[in-house]
Amino acid sequence: MSSDRLVGAPRPHTAPVAQWWVLTRRVIRPLWRNGELFTAVLAPTLFTLGFYTPLNLVMSVYGHGLSSYAQFLMPMIVMQAVAFCAISAAFRSATDAEDGLDERFGSMPMPAVTPLAARVTAALYRALIALSAALVSGHVIGFRFYGGWWHTMGFLGYALLISLALCLGADLLGSLVKSPEATAQALILPQLILGMVSTGFAPAYQFPAWIQGFARNQPVSQFVNGLRALAGDSTPNAGAVDWSTLGPPLAWALGLAVVFGGAATIVAMRRSV
Repeated sequence: MSSDRLVGAPRPHTAPVAQWWVLTRRVIRPLWRNGELFTAVLAPTLFTLGFYTPLNLVMSVYGHGLSSYAQFLMPMIVMQAVAFCAISAAFRSATDAEDGLDERFGSMPMPAVTPLAARVTAALYRALIALSAALVSGHVIGFRFYGGWWHTMGFLGYALLISLALCLGADLLGSLVKSPEATAQALILPQLILGMVSTGFAPAYQFPAWIQGFARNQPVSQFVNGLRALAGDSTPNAGAVDWSTLGPPLAWALGLAVVFGGAATIVAMRRSV
């Protein structure tokens, strides 16, 4: 075959789905070597031991409203697990931006959002593993699902929706900051503040009166309330699975996913211009 014919030949077309899968594998494969999957399993276990062991007796004395503190705490263990997966997503996004991979991908014949979709898919893969580890840890300390099978599926689906929203926001932050170290540090403080001043560890009425409104209505508390209602309890205090209970948590999760996803898509498309 002549070189002229090679020069004039059209480039082979690669389907966007195949490009997404290749880039997703690029992120997932190292997870088995660099210890990220081990961390995704270990973190929920340590969270469970670190929070349940010291707080179980205290909260049993002061009250939490449910049949056991394990039932009350489990949604917060899930939140901590997916939040750490979001930090990993931000670190990956910042690393790609710092190394110039975003600009390189933007110059290649692929949809602008393909690298973003691949990173988020890998982040959800980590989140699914962390969620599984959290459920196993929760089962050991006494957490159980009390609703029907669709309540259980709703719990899992809603946990992944929260993870999607957080990972999209973390990916956006990483792509803008372009520093893996600075990005991880920027996410730790909001996670600590929103986590500690929430209804994940204690009911809102146990906070000082001046901060109870914030503790009750901030997004982490709303996420926890939604998960707690879907998990159910042997008492009626977990909350009914209806729109009045699940509406605000769903609005927070969907709203954050749309805002962060839209902003991340705009940033990705601008880099491909």
